[in-house]
Amino acid sequence: MRAPRPCGVCGAADAAKYRCPRCAAAYCSVPCCRTHRGGPWSVEDILADGEEQDRVPLQKLQLLGESEELRGLLLNPHLRQLLLTVDQAEDKSSLMKKYMQEPLFVEFADCCLRIVEPPEKENILPE
Repeated sequence: MRAPRPCGVCGAADAAKYRCPRCAAAYCSVPCCRTHRGGPWSVEDILADGEEQDRVPLQKLQLLGESEELRGLLLNPHLRQLLLTVDQAEDKSSLMKKYMQEPLFVEFADCCLRIVEPPEKENILPE
């Protein structure tokens, strides 16, 4: 996790937890993001940015939509409510940490990770 930097929009010290996917400018909040970007982004703007190590490739993200296991988990109304709460939260990071104590949320996160980052097969020597 990166150390917070000053917000490039409002100047708040050590508050910038986010960065622009287009230019990597640091900002601290949704209002500062909107001020910085000045208009809507396209998917291409976000996917064309440099630092790919922080992102899951689009092809792997599409696998999430094809997963029957994930669809089954998302039938659970409690999980859907947890996800909506995270999506609408100002401090998503803290809420995610809290929800990672909830077995259903951990099961969802593990399922997503297995889909986008399948475990590597162990190096087993043939007999």
